[in-house]
Amino acid sequence: MIPVITKTFPKEQLKELLWGEVVGLEVIENEITDTSRWSIHYYLVFQELNSGKIYGTTYSRGATESQDEQPFEYAADEITCTELEAVEVIKTEYRPKSDV
Repeated sequence: MIPVITKTFPKEQLKELLWGEVVGLEVIENEITDTSRWSIHYYLVFQELNSGKIYGTTYSRGATESQDEQPFEYAADEITCTELEAVEVIKTEYRPKSDV
């Protein structure tokens, strides 16, 4: 198994990053990865601007206005994020063929 590099960030800082701007951090992607009956699960990718390093972590939100689940609600005060690297991926897509 390849060891991964991690760094912890304050939960409140990551919550603020989702709601707006945080000095020194920038959201790269915030993608839905899964859903369950009560929650929508996300993968957040962000960059630490002073170091240029990119990190990722997961969180969930309530699936409806009746589910009062906020991002990182059930997490510890410090969120462990995994350092990531950008990798270019070539993808083949299949589209309808035209007669023209």
